[in-house]
Amino acid sequence: MKIDFLEMKVSAAIKSMRLRTLPLSMAGVLLGILLAVADWIVDIQVAVLIVLTTVSLQILSNLSNELGDVLRGTDTAERQGPEYGLNSGALTINDMKVLIGIFVGLCVVFGTAMTWRAFGTLLDLTPIMVLILGAAAIAGAMKYTLGHNPYGYRAKGDIYVFLFFGLVAVLGAYFVCTRGVGLHWKLLFPAAGIGCFSVGVLNVNNIRDMETDRATRTTVAMKLGERNSKIYQTVLIVCGWVFMAAYCLLCWPSAWHWMWVATLPLYVLHLAGVWKRSGEALDPMLPLLVMSTFLLSILFGTGFCVCLI
Repeated sequence: MKIDFLEMKVSAAIKSMRLRTLPLSMAGVLLGILLAVADWIVDIQVAVLIVLTTVSLQILSNLSNELGDVLRGTDTAERQGPEYGLNSGALTINDMKVLIGIFVGLCVVFGTAMTWRAFGTLLDLTPIMVLILGAAAIAGAMKYTLGHNPYGYRAKGDIYVFLFFGLVAVLGAYFVCTRGVGLHWKLLFPAAGIGCFSVGVLNVNNIRDMETDRATRTTVAMKLGERNSKIYQTVLIVCGWVFMAAYCLLCWPSAWHWMWVATLPLYVLHLAGVWKRSGEALDPMLPLLVMSTFLLSILFGTGFCVCLI
């Protein structure tokens, strides 16, 4: 009986971790790592620690978001998305707080180990700046829906996602992999591109949940309305592609740099689905965009690495 109870708790915890969101958080850091590999000799242990830190941050964000939504009454029986641990009653508020504490600890451990491995010290200015940025990422992951004034309830989530899933993920991974010496301005383009795609995932989620969110929070989708939110979604995807293409055009020309264009049909399918669907029917468009962005980032980075062979 105790084993069955424990299995139920573990299963519920895994659901609340929302592992299907991990490819999106990984897209930016893997792109940053691969672009660093194309330019520098990268320490594999540093790359692995970047990945572990990113995974821990994403799960921390997912757990914190669920707790915040439940505490504020946003997640109700009418919610259009999937049911997670707290909604189902399999996890208690205290269980969720314990899980959040565990992943805060993992973020600190992996982030500190990553910084020390990359820079050989924690006491110089550059590693201290990296640790401060890491602390900001932990706070940002938790305060989306938690705290007295969560920014996710004030239509600020798009800004956070663009900054942390795009700019910080790509530029930060590249910066750490190259030990702070290889960063260049052109990298802003792929970082912004991944940021646009990531905001697109949030936007579709917010379009889907517009009606149930209305009583407790404000999102960009609610301010724009459904039709304008779909126009916004189209602009995000098009801008993402423009940014990615701009980087390729600015770099030494090679056909390999354009491998990522093979993902275009997936993005077309995503936009077509967004325009045709509403409410809960939009849910499949979320994993489609997540996996499309993950595949694009792998092909994009690999294309630059192949040029070294």
